[in-house]
Amino acid sequence: MHGEYKVPGGKLVVVDLDVEGGVLRNVRVAGDFFLEPDEAILAIDAALEGAPAGTPAAGLTARIDAALPAATVMFGLTSEGVAVAVRRALAHATEWGDYDWQLIHEQPQSPALHMALDEVITAEVAAGRRSPTLRVWEWASPAVIIGSFQSLRNEVDPAGAARHGVTVVRRISGGGAMFVEPGNTITYSLSVPDSLVSGLSFADSYAYLDDWVLGALGDMGIKAWYQPLNDIATDVGKIAGAAQKRVVGQGGGPGAVLHHVTMSYDIDADKMVEVLRIGREKLSDKGTGSARKRVDPLRRQTGLPRQAVIARMIESFRDRHGLTVGKVTQDEQVRAEELVRTKFGTAEWTARVP
Repeated sequence: MHGEYKVPGGKLVVVDLDVEGGVLRNVRVAGDFFLEPDEAILAIDAALEGAPAGTPAAGLTARIDAALPAATVMFGLTSEGVAVAVRRALAHATEWGDYDWQLIHEQPQSPALHMALDEVITAEVAAGRRSPTLRVWEWASPAVIIGSFQSLRNEVDPAGAARHGVTVVRRISGGGAMFVEPGNTITYSLSVPDSLVSGLSFADSYAYLDDWVLGALGDMGIKAWYQPLNDIATDVGKIAGAAQKRVVGQGGGPGAVLHHVTMSYDIDADKMVEVLRIGREKLSDKGTGSARKRVDPLRRQTGLPRQAVIARMIESFRDRHGLTVGKVTQDEQVRAEELVRTKFGTAEWTARVP
């Protein structure tokens, strides 16, 4: 069995092992990390040898920590990262390079259609009819996207939304409300087989699926990191928020994960707090007089036009994992439009949590 895991902000950990009689055998840990002293790698292998195959990641981590020589130094590696790689090996997890990734980056769409396309495309990946997909969104109008379980009245000021022509839609994933305007945000979705995150905790899957974009930001000179549970931050503020939805496969078969991220490029923060009620409460709690102190747009950090930032992100993904230009199929478009009519464009769905 073979498992790989790139430690967030660190290096790749590779584990090869067998399972005999319900325990781990022939464990071999490798990777491009740094580790001192040399014998520490043998101690890690020995700590895992004979462990029950059902040991959770926390238990494997404890075995490794107890076996490491005194004054062990790890760089780009953690005991937990090794444990996760073991769990991924046991779960027969797949890797980024196992797939032919497809890019969808098309004309601006309505907010409700974006919600529907996320559901349809992820269902297609779960059914095996579509390869894993990176979809970069373009917005036809300003919008507030509230999380699946958020209260509409608690999150949105209807008068402010109407005054600024903001459409309110509800997505299928949890998490908080996002304020977007055409040209001022960068939004993308990853629709991936659930085997890509096998062996990862829910929290670890966020970091794992965000890792490529941290690399892309680094290529543009932005030092960014994953901030649990679902934020991407820099030393001068949060720049993005992520959300996920797990989709069950047909007949209980393999499923898929929808992971989408909205990044601040040049947000009109004063308008945002006129539309989002929760924004005012957060500012009040922190004694902050202006929302602008809580937003750090990518425009200021990169000095690049929005489309140039998107182009560099796409190129970074392509360099790391490969990427072929694709499109929404006619069948997917028809199904998404039907979902707009019956679900995402309806008052019943948007106000399902009043």
